[in-house]
Amino acid sequence: MSEHWLGLITGIFFGALLQQGRVLRFEKQVGAMLLKDMTIMKFMMSAIIVGMVGVHLAVAFGLAQLGPKATQIGANVVGGLLFGLGWAVMGFCPGTSVGALAEGRWHAVFAIFGMMAGAAIYAEAYPHLEKNLLALGNLGKITLPGVMGMSPWAVIPIVGLVFILCFVVFEKKGL
Repeated sequence: MSEHWLGLITGIFFGALLQQGRVLRFEKQVGAMLLKDMTIMKFMMSAIIVGMVGVHLAVAFGLAQLGPKATQIGANVVGGLLFGLGWAVMGFCPGTSVGALAEGRWHAVFAIFGMMAGAAIYAEAYPHLEKNLLALGNLGKITLPGVMGMSPWAVIPIVGLVFILCFVVFEKKGL
């Protein structure tokens, strides 16, 4: 099976999970931005831990190679600000905008067009940004297990425990 088909299938599956988790709903998006509803945060923490296990199992069985991109503080700050601004203005992140459109909420098309326009502008500006802003704070290809000097199989339970504690706090506070 080609990687494109596998990507499409996993994307549809992930979109169905987004829909079932109700994270495509506008009120959940606003609640997350106001830190009053942690549904999206809980969904993301679940996806992160499943992804960590899945990626490291694939690497362990020789099905994949871990190839992290270099961590660049400038790129992360700019990307985070643009992502947050787009999310705040439109009430959607990239995944939820496509999922909302699939649910039939046609206003999400504006967020999708905004992402496409932003990607085109970024592609045009990239040569200039690459030499200046994006190169700030280049930390190289780092991973959490690498920074901690531990095996990924030792880090995963620690991350899982932190996430479980967050879940408990969120539930106690009704978030």
